[in-house]
Amino acid sequence: MSGSTDNSVNSRRTFAIISHPDAGKTTLTEKLLLQGGAIHLAGEVKARGAARRARSDWMKIEQQRGISVTSSVMTFERTDPDGNTITFNLLDTPGHEDFSEDTYRTLTAVDSAIMVLDAAAGIEPQTLKLFEVCRLRSVPIITLINKIDREGRDAFELLDEIAEKLALDVSPMNWPVGMGGLFEGVFDFEENKLRLPEGDGKEYRGKVVSVEGANDPKLAEFLSPEGVARVAEEGLLAREGYAPFDYEAYRNGDLTPVYFGSALKQFGVTEVIDAIAKYAPPPRPQPSDDGEISPERDEVTGFIFKVQANMDPNHRDRIAFMRQVSGTFKRGMKLTPSGLGKPIAVHSPIMFFAQDREIADTAQPGDIIGIPNHGTLRVGDTLSENNDVRFTGLPNFAPEILRRVILKDPTKTKQLRKALDDLSEEGVIQVFYPELGAQWIVGVVGQLQLEVLVSRLSAEYKVEAVLEQSPFSTARWVLGPEAPLAEFERFNSANLARDRDGDIVFMAKSPWDVNYQAEKHTDLTFSATKER
Repeated sequence: MSGSTDNSVNSRRTFAIISHPDAGKTTLTEKLLLQGGAIHLAGEVKARGAARRARSDWMKIEQQRGISVTSSVMTFERTDPDGNTITFNLLDTPGHEDFSEDTYRTLTAVDSAIMVLDAAAGIEPQTLKLFEVCRLRSVPIITLINKIDREGRDAFELLDEIAEKLALDVSPMNWPVGMGGLFEGVFDFEENKLRLPEGDGKEYRGKVVSVEGANDPKLAEFLSPEGVARVAEEGLLAREGYAPFDYEAYRNGDLTPVYFGSALKQFGVTEVIDAIAKYAPPPRPQPSDDGEISPERDEVTGFIFKVQANMDPNHRDRIAFMRQVSGTFKRGMKLTPSGLGKPIAVHSPIMFFAQDREIADTAQPGDIIGIPNHGTLRVGDTLSENNDVRFTGLPNFAPEILRRVILKDPTKTKQLRKALDDLSEEGVIQVFYPELGAQWIVGVVGQLQLEVLVSRLSAEYKVEAVLEQSPFSTARWVLGPEAPLAEFERFNSANLARDRDGDIVFMAKSPWDVNYQAEKHTDLTFSATKER
């Protein structure tokens, strides 16, 4: 199998958009797709009625609540200013903290990220958490300070907050000429261009004024005296007071280029997608138990970072999302999943556009392809031609909320077991089967995941269930030598369960219980994470 060409590798940009809820991430996603020609109307109408919904939010609960609760993948192409065709793999992640596990796993599959901040709120707690995940993997960040057409905080204050809270150098690439009611446009430092709003909605429709610099008298023809002063004075301070853009510092995750804009009004969108094309890294090497695997490696390798059931409710399908790491994948070739040990033929690989899809004949490093399967593939699995690679870094986290699942119709036990297995494979929940007692326990990181669970059980599996308090508050995987582990099981059977892999889990009533058992059984490990 021949390796991928250098050109095909370099033409890929696989990136995520991260933000706090309501910062404008989904709006930006749509406008990026609009820029790429992937859709023709932002917020295209789906189903019936005039309600405009985001293409990336396709679940019923997402449409009802107006939030993203699952990661979605969108692939599109765009020609850069130099005439090169760039393939973008955009991963839209949930902004809500209750879905941080899904977001964490998605971030293992990207090479860079766009961080969206609300100009009025700045860095919020969830933004900070997601950034820390990016920092762990040295993922380069491009920042968009969004909603500058609304009243917001001072631009310098926002830049200082990014620098202080994230310990990053910031490099402003453009500058807002006023905010909210005083908004007059955006000045581009790189190209010495003024982008102006048009129409009653003050949208950007392509009106650009080229000038000689921030002090060009020509600016007075298009801006108020206050606007001219802002460009000259604030612009100078911004360029002199912060770090100049440094390509290597950005690629190393030490500096973030900052763009001011309004995704809704289409300011800053073109600049951001051009920056991804121009500055963001192509597919990067990925960590494995045998060192880093380069995208130039001949063998086709990849890893499953997400499994999604029932994207097409008419076919009860099950799609595993694979980040391709190396090699040139061809439709019909055989790959061996690490969790199965025997090869499977991938006859119908899929490229995604939210829940829409098309068959992929080939794929290159950096691409995200979907593999239809019936429970064969799970999150964390490595796929390869020779079965001699194991990618690392996709753990499960100990749940913070535990609930018992009670069926309204006891005759649907089999359907419930199937549903819980499916949803645990996706990473939506974790399911634990107690050693004693018949009531299964689900674990989640956040409360909203429980709402998603009940909604999906009803909508996708026709299973009506309620959740009640569990006597346990946390769970830990128990690891250690066979004899001490068997003794621990013998004396603690009332507090033990098995996860869906059959591994022993200690169900604790409090963190104190965990600490007590860890001190009592020093030859055992009570782990808050489990890596496949």
